[in-house]
Amino acid sequence: MKSVDEHLAEILATVRPLAPLELELEQALGTTLAEEVSSPVPLPPFDNSAMDGYAVRVADISDVPVTLPVIDDVAAGSDELRAVGPGHAVRIMTGAPLPAGADTVVPVEWTDGGTVSVTINRSAGEGNAIRRAGEDVKAGQAVLEPGTVIRPAQLGIIAGVGRRRVWVRPRPRIVVLSTGAELVEPGLPLGLGQIWDSNSFTLTAAVREAGGEGFRAGTVGDDPAVFLEQLDSHLVRADAIITSGGVSMGAYEPVKEALTPLGTVRFEKVAMQPGMPQGFGVVGDDQVPIFALPGNPVSSFVSFMLFVRPALDKMRGLPAGPPATETAYVTTPVRSPAGRRSYLRGVLAADGTVAPVRGQGSHQLAALASANALVTVPEDVTELPAGSAVEVIRL
Repeated sequence: MKSVDEHLAEILATVRPLAPLELELEQALGTTLAEEVSSPVPLPPFDNSAMDGYAVRVADISDVPVTLPVIDDVAAGSDELRAVGPGHAVRIMTGAPLPAGADTVVPVEWTDGGTVSVTINRSAGEGNAIRRAGEDVKAGQAVLEPGTVIRPAQLGIIAGVGRRRVWVRPRPRIVVLSTGAELVEPGLPLGLGQIWDSNSFTLTAAVREAGGEGFRAGTVGDDPAVFLEQLDSHLVRADAIITSGGVSMGAYEPVKEALTPLGTVRFEKVAMQPGMPQGFGVVGDDQVPIFALPGNPVSSFVSFMLFVRPALDKMRGLPAGPPATETAYVTTPVRSPAGRRSYLRGVLAADGTVAPVRGQGSHQLAALASANALVTVPEDVTELPAGSAVEVIRL
């Protein structure tokens, strides 16, 4: 059997980062920056007040309390030039330009709040409550580097340096298809031998959580021709395709039957549990990657975490590789089949212990839903006593 690492390496050697495109800021959330963003001006662009208060000269408030005449008001957004002479005060609002001559701002809370004259009860040092021009960003300074994922704070600084559009690698568009004649849409009644489809919902949500745009295409029965027809109809909008089911060794395996003759998709056994049957390759004129995952719910989800999520990282222009792990200590003994890397579902606690959940079958979705980590047991280990150190993958 093929190793987990070999299968992932083949996938990452095949997928490519998506080509950059220019987007409006409203569309850029979750994308990956493909250019350096710098500021054309200093930020803030001018000295301004950090608080509501009074702009004065330090020399005039060295002996408090002191009463000064208020000669002007300055609001945020004011474009008029103001100045403060000796022995005077200007009432100033947060964000307003600092008047010439002023070297400190006294917060209104330290005064009687007067509008004609103001009594200042507490002195302030030079530069108090003043935001200096360029103290956040210098003119020409880079504020974001290529490869940065654009989240709300990054959107804010892009807008803050005056940009309306930005070059990014977009979120990958991933179409998800479930296969199997036994599948029924949730909300509809079940017939004999039928189950409600959960894989397409799980995998579409996993795509979105991983930074992609997931499109759930519903379910397809066991007819390979119908599967190919559905696949062709979705290729035009897909950066990658995920299927679940139809890849095992038995009869009625539509994904395997439909894609094997193409010669561009390989179906192999990977030395892992759950998720041994795996398919991967490319389809269509644009060589769209396709991940043919097993149909058992836990198998398909674990396969997504190990193989699809790293591929999405690469498509997004991010560093890509095996999922990050951390060391924990199992609370109970664990067993694993020889020659396969096991991924047991477990609950990782704050104290660094991990408790395998009850129900490790590849069909036991409820057990997966109660877990927050995958416990990795290497291929050459069949048993581990309680208290053993293991590597875990956070879910």
